[in-house]
Amino acid sequence: MPNKCPIIIVEDDKPLLNSVVKYLTLDGYQVTGVSTAYEFYQQMYKEPYAVAILDVGLPDQNGLVLTEYVRNNTDMRIIMFTARASVDDQIAGQQAGADIYLIKPVDFRQLSASIATLLGRLAQEPPKPLFVPNNPVSQSQGSWRLFPSNWVLETPLGVRIKLTTKELDFMTLLVSNPKAVISRLELLDKLGYFNTESGNHALQSLINRFRQKIESHNIPSPIQTAHAVGYTFIGEIVVE
Repeated sequence: MPNKCPIIIVEDDKPLLNSVVKYLTLDGYQVTGVSTAYEFYQQMYKEPYAVAILDVGLPDQNGLVLTEYVRNNTDMRIIMFTARASVDDQIAGQQAGADIYLIKPVDFRQLSASIATLLGRLAQEPPKPLFVPNNPVSQSQGSWRLFPSNWVLETPLGVRIKLTTKELDFMTLLVSNPKAVISRLELLDKLGYFNTESGNHALQSLINRFRQKIESHNIPSPIQTAHAVGYTFIGEIVVE
C-alpha cells in the first residue's frame, strides 16, 4: 500500500541512485535522491523526512559522520546502504545511529520492506516534528530584516544590530540563497580567509562572536551549523 511519508536517499553512484528512486517511487513512496552530504543538508532544511537512506562512502563527508548528525539532530529513521560488509563496519554504523544496516548489492524488495518496518514503528510513536533545528526561531515572531546600506540586521522584535564589515559580508552570503547551506570553503574564499588552521579559526571566531551579539538581545541565533559542511540562516529574512 503506498505510503506518503517522505524519504531521502544519499548515494553517489548516480545509476544506482536513479534506480532506487524509481523503484521506491513505483512502490508508492515519496522519494528525494541526492548524491552528496552537502545536497542532503540543503534538502533537510527545505522539508522534513521520515526516513534517510545513507551511503557510507560519500565524496564530501563520511557517511558515519552524517548518520551521527541525523541521529542527534532529527527524528528521522536511518538505513545505512553500503558495500562495507565487515562486522566492525556494521557495529560502527549501529553506534553512529543506524536503525538498519543493508549491504550492497541490496535487493530493492528488501529495502522497501525495511522502510515499511521503520514507518510502522513511527506510526506507533506519539507525533513529533521530524526535524527541529538546534536553535529554532519562532515563525510567529515575523521576519528578520537586513539593511546592507546601513550595515544593520533587525531582529523580528525590531531590535537593530549594527554589523561589522565581515559580519555584513557573512550575512550577505547566507541570505543570497535563503535556507541553503553555504559551505565553509565558500565562506573562507568569499570572506578573504585562507583555508588554513588560522583561517578556519578566524572564520569560526567571527561566527561565534556574531551569534553572541545576536543572543545578547534575548533571541536565539538563526545561524545554524550544518555539521562539517557549512552554515545556513534558518529564519525568514527580508533584504531592504
